[in-house]
Amino acid sequence: MPEPVASPDAEAAPPRSRNRSLRRVAEVVVTVAFLGFVCWAVAHRWSEVRDVIGELSVPALALSALAAIGAVWCGFLSWRALLVDFGRTVPATGAMRIFFVGQLGKYLPGKVWPILTQARLGRAYGVPGRTSAAAVLVTMLIALGTGVLVTVCALPVLGDRTFDTYWWVLLVLPIAAVSLWPPVLNAILARLMRVARREPLPRPLSLRGIAWAVLWSVVSWLLFGVHLWALLADLGGAGVDLLPRAIGAFAGAWVIGFVLAITPAGVGPREVALLVLLGSTVTPSAALVAALVSRLLMTVADLIWPAVTLIGHRRRSTVPSVADTAVR
Repeated sequence: MPEPVASPDAEAAPPRSRNRSLRRVAEVVVTVAFLGFVCWAVAHRWSEVRDVIGELSVPALALSALAAIGAVWCGFLSWRALLVDFGRTVPATGAMRIFFVGQLGKYLPGKVWPILTQARLGRAYGVPGRTSAAAVLVTMLIALGTGVLVTVCALPVLGDRTFDTYWWVLLVLPIAAVSLWPPVLNAILARLMRVARREPLPRPLSLRGIAWAVLWSVVSWLLFGVHLWALLADLGGAGVDLLPRAIGAFAGAWVIGFVLAITPAGVGPREVALLVLLGSTVTPSAALVAALVSRLLMTVADLIWPAVTLIGHRRRSTVPSVADTAVR
């Protein structure tokens, strides 16, 4: 009898499986390394950190939490502006469920999970998967581009050493600006659709739609800065330039955490970057406490909006729908 011939897919499967395993190992190693550094920093300065934590007041924590919640909401408005520009108008409650529940995927390693989750949830509201994926992808690009812009603007007030170390960020700014120009961005999206063998998007993005998305993204960075500033000011930070420093430091730390996509939600790299960027602004113990409390409050903000969305929908309807099943 003739021997069975192995198919190309069967031969290609083991290398893909090995690559996936190696990637997961790398994700775990990098995440543990950054978290280990943060834990070491806390243990090394525990006597100082313990005293500094006691200086945090309830009003400062409340202001920081409210600013973080508002910043996350502005991120939603940025995404929704793009979705509308693509020609898909979803009711507010439905749009909130697609975005906020889908964003929980960022706590998994890699940047693909929010895209996949929102594409799946969007189908329950008649939004094609390619449109949802394109909207969240462009939202990420806009957040990255505006984050770089805010960081560049704040570099002069973050200290001379910071500017000397991160001057190369200036080179990224023209690339970010060009990639967000409608003709260039639409060409990139069209190319991605062809590579993915998907149908073209319903309509191209307009300058108006991108401008609104950029505006809301910038507002979100300002609120994130207020979120960090409230903590730093309560921990003894002083000076008129503390607020712009907080805005620039948070934006720069977020960009670094985003670029290191191997860690979920930038856990670890963002905190380490904040320690570096705040080095000339506050004491090391205050920067460490602010970074840790900021991470906690940001996680709370990411969880509050999905909870509010789901609770609000259940109060409006007692009959489970297709969207309910998708969200669950």
